[in-house]
Order: sequence, then C-alpha cells, then structure tokens
Amino acid sequence: MFLAFNLSDIIRVPFGYLLDILYQLTTNYGLALILFAVLVKVILLPMTAKGKKSMMKMSRITPRLQELQKKYANDQQKQNEAIQALYKQEGVSMGGGCLWSFIPILILFPLYYVIRQPLNYMLHLGADEVNTITNIIKAALPDLIGGNGDFYSQLLVAPKIPQFAEAIKNALPEINSRVLEGLNFNFLGIDLAQDPAVLGLFGGEWVWNWNHIGGFLIPVLSAGSQILHTFVSQKLNNSVITDKNGIVDEETAKNSQSAQSNKMMLWMGPAMSLWIGFTVPAALSLYWLVQGLASIVIDAYLTKKYRKIYDAEDAERLKAHMAQEALEKEKERLRAEKRAANPDGITENTSKKKLQQKKQAEEAAAKAAAAREYAAKKGLEVEEDKKENLPMSGIPSRPYCKGRAYDPNRYSRESTEE
Repeated sequence: MFLAFNLSDIIRVPFGYLLDILYQLTTNYGLALILFAVLVKVILLPMTAKGKKSMMKMSRITPRLQELQKKYANDQQKQNEAIQALYKQEGVSMGGGCLWSFIPILILFPLYYVIRQPLNYMLHLGADEVNTITNIIKAALPDLIGGNGDFYSQLLVAPKIPQFAEAIKNALPEINSRVLEGLNFNFLGIDLAQDPAVLGLFGGEWVWNWNHIGGFLIPVLSAGSQILHTFVSQKLNNSVITDKNGIVDEETAKNSQSAQSNKMMLWMGPAMSLWIGFTVPAALSLYWLVQGLASIVIDAYLTKKYRKIYDAEDAERLKAHMAQEALEKEKERLRAEKRAANPDGITENTSKKKLQQKKQAEEAAAKAAAAREYAAKKGLEVEEDKKENLPMSGIPSRPYCKGRAYDPNRYSRESTEE
C-alpha cells in the first residue's frame, strides 16, 4: 500500500516513476540522479525561460529607472506613474516575472522528497512496509543512522536491503523481489548514501580513501557550481543593460542596487549549500551539483536567445539616436552659417503679414512696369504718370493741403460777405 495521497504527490509520484525508470536503465543511482537532474531542468525550461526573460527586461531598463528616480526624487507619485509607464512600454510585468521564477522553486521542494525517500517513490513501498524494513536494518545496524534521525533514513537503508533480504522476506512475505535487490548507491567509488558529517570531518578518524575524499568533494563542488552559476548569471544579465539610446551602460550595471544585492547572494547561497551539503547524504549534494551546472548552460542558452531580440531593439534605438544627432548637427551647421553671414544679428521683418504686403507690392510694381512699357510702345500716357505730375494734395494751387473737403474759396471775400 502506497503513502496516503496529498497535494504534493501530484509532483512527487510522476517524478518518482521517472527516477525509477532512469535507475532501471542505468542500474546506478548516481547516473540516474544526474539524468534526472538534467531532465527536471528541461521539463521546467518553459517556466525558467519566462522568468529569465522577465529578469533580463528588468535589467535592461535599469538606467532608465534610475533616471526617473532622480528626475522625480521629490515627487513619489509622479515617480511611480513614470515607472509604471516605462514598465508598460517595455512589457515588464513585476508580478508575472516573479511568479515564473518562483514556480520552479516550488516544484523543486517536492522533488527533494523523491530523492530523500527512494523506498516510497522509486520502489513504491507503503508507509508500513518502509517502517518494517527500516526497523529490521536499524536493529541490526544501530549506528547506521546518525544525528539526522530518520529524516534521511531511507537513503541510508536502501543500499543495505540485500544484506537483510531474508529477514525482510520473512517479515513481508509478499514483498517484491526487486525491492530485495535494494538500490546501488555506489557512484565512481563513492557511496552516495553516506553522510559527509560521519566521515571524520567533524571529529572522529579520517580515512584517506577515495570514498571519503569524494564524499568531501561533492558538497564543495556543489557549492562551487552555485557560485559559478550566480556569477555567470549576473554577468549575462548585466550584458543587456542599455540606456535609452540602446548603448550598453556598464557603469550603471556595476553600481545598481540589484548588483550590490547580487554580490551578497553570490556567497550567502553557496555558503548555506555547503553547510547543508555536509549534513545530508551525498546524493542530495550531487543533485544540487548537476542542477547548478545545468543552470549555467540553460542561462547561457536563454541569454543568447533573447539577446538576439534585444540587440535588434537596441540597434533600432541606436539608429534613431544617431539620426537625431545628425539632424541636430545639421541644424547647428545652418545656424552657424547664418551667424557668420550676419555677425551683427540684424534681421529683416519676416512676419507673414509683412511678407504678403511685400509680395503684393512687388506684383503691383511689376504690373505698373508692364503697363508703362506697353503705353510707351503705343505712345500713350499712363494714368499713373499723370498722377506722378500732380502735387501730394492733388491740387496744383495748394500742393501741401490734405483732405477731400478742401475748398479754395472758403476764406475769400465773397464767402465772408455772405
């Protein structure tokens, strides 16, 4: 009878069967675990890709975010509105990106149970059968399970099953013969079921053999792979940070707040992994080691994939920026030429009304000239020429008077007598 069903078994049971199939194909738990770690990364690749894409988008707009924060430093509301507008323009979803990055982590936690409980999820034994087998082996080997209690007991018990196959068969007559074969935890001469804490590293007698050395190296390499993964991931993300003109902004990448927090994560996460690696069976550290190496490869692949898209966008932005710069230079050149041609800065009135009046006057002058030319050919006197011979007032006797109501007899004697 299998374990009582719970929600996490939706993940555990299928992956348990996957690890079991890989073990039957390889007949070695270490090889099966390596293939299992790689396949898990491949299965989670769509969600990893969405999280990576969102992270890269956030990295890209870091310089523009900092500009907005400086510009609206004294107005938090306008700053938030401007940042949200930038997110919308660039297609950045804060909640969605975090969600896609968080889902693979949620899935990985149940997977640790698949690795930690091989009797349940690989050999498909029920809780009662597991307890019976564990109790039989613990009674014969009381020192087998150390300070971790029963938490990793299945990893420690699984390779010992063949030694106590007869006692287990007597206690469980209907037990599957495959269960009695146990699991082969020997990988390259290293016992993956061993706990590095009991190898003499923290007290006790250290033995210089490959099993002990390998058991020590696996947690160290696991932590090293995480350091390398974090470092490579930061470098790849920083390589897409560009300003509003599409130019790579290395200075912002170095001084950004996320860069400072990433420096802390570069050492904190691996340090915890190293500490945990020396307190759990080596199989879990091997799984983390392969996960770290696979993550580096996947990060590089996804970065290269999305860089093609972002490089094309940056090229368009840079092209527009260069075109705008060329336009501004041409305008400045024309302004410089005008300044050189008119150093005193004297300019004629170029208002629309004045230009229209000037154009009308030129057209009228052209018509008058044409009329005079025609009249000269015909021997005629042009009306304008007649007017040119008159005084300003139009009255020969009073050349400087003005107004149409002028009366030359207004102040005469006749007018006074009347």
